[in-house]
Amino acid sequence: MLKLKSVMAAVGLSVVAATTWAADITGAGATFPYPIYAKWAEAYKKETGTGLNYQSIGSSGGIRQIRAKTVTFGATDAPVPGADLDKDGMVQFPAIIGGTVPVVNLDGFKPGELRITGTVMAEMFMGKITKWNDPKFVALNPGKSLPDQAITVVHRADGSGTTFNWTDYLTAVSKEWADTVGKGAAVKWPAASSVGGKGNEGVAANVNRVKGAIGYVEYAYVKKNNMNFLQLQNADGKYVSPDDLTFAAAAAGADWFSVPGMGISMVNAKGATSWPVSTASFILMYKDPSDKNLSKEAIKFFDWAFKSGKGMAAELDYVPLPDALTKQIRERVWTQIKN
Repeated sequence: MLKLKSVMAAVGLSVVAATTWAADITGAGATFPYPIYAKWAEAYKKETGTGLNYQSIGSSGGIRQIRAKTVTFGATDAPVPGADLDKDGMVQFPAIIGGTVPVVNLDGFKPGELRITGTVMAEMFMGKITKWNDPKFVALNPGKSLPDQAITVVHRADGSGTTFNWTDYLTAVSKEWADTVGKGAAVKWPAASSVGGKGNEGVAANVNRVKGAIGYVEYAYVKKNNMNFLQLQNADGKYVSPDDLTFAAAAAGADWFSVPGMGISMVNAKGATSWPVSTASFILMYKDPSDKNLSKEAIKFFDWAFKSGKGMAAELDYVPLPDALTKQIRERVWTQIKN
């Protein structure tokens, strides 16, 4: 478990810390990878003396910050299209792989005890299924005594790569969702009974607070907050639980360089053990950075993380990138950055 004090000390979120450690690496963006970036930052500072000031503000905020050139790198779970990368003069590469998980607040059930399909999930998030004892959900969970309790949808209130990946998945499994809501870092949530939360932290807090709630968060937040989750049916028709093995299975067939900027989608991946909402989190950096020294330090940090941070990633049930892929990132992506 992450200890808040050590995390805050390592990542240095305050303005005071950013001023004091002027030579530290700065980054901003996705909340999805924040737990592992914090853990890496703590270990890296102990080893090298160089700190990381990372603002966990959501993917849309991270893209805005790097475009404004207020940080050394931006972080996003919704990959930036190749044409926009070219226009901005940036490169993009994955840093870590994880999974987004449906979480619930239902008394009397253990984590992973209840099952759901993508289509039934889409109907819940659309507000078409409004009670936990709806016949469609009951049919997926025979023998379970489901309550006559209203469903409250908890979603992100900020522009979010986690939302992009979640709605990318719902779009892939539900034509009705695709036609009426679609995918994006921010969407118009149709369910009448819904509440927003800022960051994965805010969604986790609201799900734990609201009885009958359903939401979606990165798996590290499930573990950190002892949350109840649903098993999810994958593209092969198998019900699976989220963990590093099912995330890795989804990533196994990924063709990273088939898309400009490596911005592939892994949702609804084939494979009997694949988790259906697996995703990478991406880093954005300028090809010709205004502060070349800090840019060089950021690359050193991620190079260290790729080599030495795998065990820490596994502890939090993220999936570290394979060595063959990190070698390609060094050779094909980082070489484009003028340091």
